[in-house]
Amino acid sequence: MMERVNSAAAMLAAARLSGLPVEPLPAAHRPRDEEEAYWIQDAVHKLIARSRYGERAGYKIACTTKVMQKYLGIRNPCSGGIFYGTLYKSGATLRHEAFRRVGAEFEIAVRIGTDVKSDDGPIDLEGLSEAVEAFMPAIEVVDDRYVDWRKTDTPTLIADDFFAAACVLGEGVPAGDVGDPAELTGIATLNGEEVGRGKGSDIMERPLDALVWLANALIARGQSLRAGEVVLLGSLTEPQWLDFGDVAAFEVSTLGRVELTVK
Repeated sequence: MMERVNSAAAMLAAARLSGLPVEPLPAAHRPRDEEEAYWIQDAVHKLIARSRYGERAGYKIACTTKVMQKYLGIRNPCSGGIFYGTLYKSGATLRHEAFRRVGAEFEIAVRIGTDVKSDDGPIDLEGLSEAVEAFMPAIEVVDDRYVDWRKTDTPTLIADDFFAAACVLGEGVPAGDVGDPAELTGIATLNGEEVGRGKGSDIMERPLDALVWLANALIARGQSLRAGEVVLLGSLTEPQWLDFGDVAAFEVSTLGRVELTVK
């Protein structure tokens, strides 16, 4: 298995670093299931760590809202990495030419304040809530780097970090000041025009349930959430594909505003 994992990771990392489109992996190298996909993903992270991406700074969780499950045709949560080298503050300007097809997803993010470990089995919401240090409005920058993502199998998308390309974060608000995150409301705009809106409850009914899913998925793989890591909990709207000069913004009640420009 490890030979297949390493060869698949080498192919995916090479495509990402070169900017070439990701083609469906040859059958002999394709991840056989989601479990194997995450092994490949970990190997990809090691291969790109010395590039402009840098070390992993946290995670993105995909397919946690009905709107994104319908858009992608995937009914279960999936996770990918986000990286220090492509982590930006609100107001960032990104180069349009750096992406094959750049898009924005509008999300609620959390920053982890303490390591999340468990020797006693699965973690529940009560046990995890105390580990959340802050909430932030976020725009995940995605890149359709695939020859045809609709014909790309889900395990391969997972292995390739599920479209992840960059992340723009707003200011953090202490978790104790947020109240019930399910009641957060967000409005996404593109060049000043509303393009979508949603509530925290759109994320698995309770946003932190997505974080519980991730924490337990990591524990099952012998890993864990770490203090300082950022986690994007899932897009409240469909992706907005961006043109040169576009300004995307996301305003979330209590959390404030985050925006980016593509030039």
